[in-house]
Amino acid sequence: MTKPCSNDLRERAVAAMQAGESCRAVGGRFSVAPSSVVKWTQRAARTRSVNPGQMGGHRKPVLEPHRDWLLDQVRRRPELTVKGLQALLAERGVEVSHDTVWRFLRACGLSFKKRRWSRTSASARM
Repeated sequence: MTKPCSNDLRERAVAAMQAGESCRAVGGRFSVAPSSVVKWTQRAARTRSVNPGQMGGHRKPVLEPHRDWLLDQVRRRPELTVKGLQALLAERGVEVSHDTVWRFLRACGLSFKKRRWSRTSASARM
């Protein structure tokens, strides 16, 4: 992920916009996209600061509250597929993609083999 532009650059671009220059002219002068200049100006008007917002961060796993139920389903019904688990979750009111289910099960140390769900081997690539 790229880093945000410096506050000095942002402040100069916003000052130029407030002085009456167009966003395209300011963007060309400072070698940034005109859309960035517009967003910085909007942020300055809204928050009185051009500081960038938070980037990234930790997302709480959506399926963590359903961990025990999901692992129990996999244990009791090893023929279940990821799509099948997704459908069971939808019945419980949890709308997630099949990829979310897959990543959750991988994080729990499970992998899908043709015969059944099983523990990931120690030498498996993650």
